[in-house]
Amino acid sequence: MTTKFTALKDHDTPIKVLFTGYLCTVGIGYLFALIQILFTHGMADGKLGLSIDDIVYSYYGNRSGTVLENQLNGAMKANAPDQERFAIIEWVRDGADEDAYKDDGIDKIVEQRCVMCHNDTGSLPNFKDFKVLKTYTHEDGGATFASLTRVSHIHLFGISFIFMFVGLIFSFSETPTVQYKCIAIGMPYAFLIADILSWWLTKIDPMFAWLVMFAGMGMAVSFIFMWVTSILEMWLFTTVFVNGIGAKYLEWRDSHEEFLSDKLLAIVKTMAGQLKPALAFVKDAWLAKALPWLKSLVKK
Repeated sequence: MTTKFTALKDHDTPIKVLFTGYLCTVGIGYLFALIQILFTHGMADGKLGLSIDDIVYSYYGNRSGTVLENQLNGAMKANAPDQERFAIIEWVRDGADEDAYKDDGIDKIVEQRCVMCHNDTGSLPNFKDFKVLKTYTHEDGGATFASLTRVSHIHLFGISFIFMFVGLIFSFSETPTVQYKCIAIGMPYAFLIADILSWWLTKIDPMFAWLVMFAGMGMAVSFIFMWVTSILEMWLFTTVFVNGIGAKYLEWRDSHEEFLSDKLLAIVKTMAGQLKPALAFVKDAWLAKALPWLKSLVKK
């Protein structure tokens, strides 16, 4: 039995305005989130643009220098002239002594260039407190486990709500098949979990930095697909899907829907069959080696 629902194009105009207002707002928010990433993580290596090095420096850290030095040569480079940045870096390399902090005039540079943002009124570290500043003169180990925990739960709660409502609106679309709608709605949640997990893995080993970028791109692709499809169906259905290029897509979909569904199901079954030997190997390795080792460790 086919489930009946009101397609996006058939909703009343006030509902369309409501849906469109929400989609446009979160779309602009998503754009600013990408810009914010470019100016934070994207500047970790001192160059504009997100790269694998930026991700490694942000989560694993640039362990060839201190946190303060790497920030002054990276994301914070534009906030002070070279002479003042070099003075702070030299003070850090000389041991970050508290007496030299005042004698060399570093305190005045920090007060003039840093304290406007790094103070006790915001969420950034308070550089008015020398003890707080001192903690950033040690080796750059990237994001702390405490900060990862805080950011992880915020992202999991907040972003999942965004995709829930975007997916709810998209679920009223009629041009994608049921299979593709399910994939598009489920994709961002899978990529969100992969994205959060990849932060922790990169903190442990920098080789997982590629997973951060892959998961982020996956979320973006699924968001754009649902966003564009929903807007087009609400306001431009006739123009795009009846008289435009979308008409050819609908013809192709209707003539291949059963074939594509069967093909997708066959791929899933093939992958499941290939996973069985791998799962059996993991199970045998766990029972033969990992479990006895864990038991002996617990006894000790």
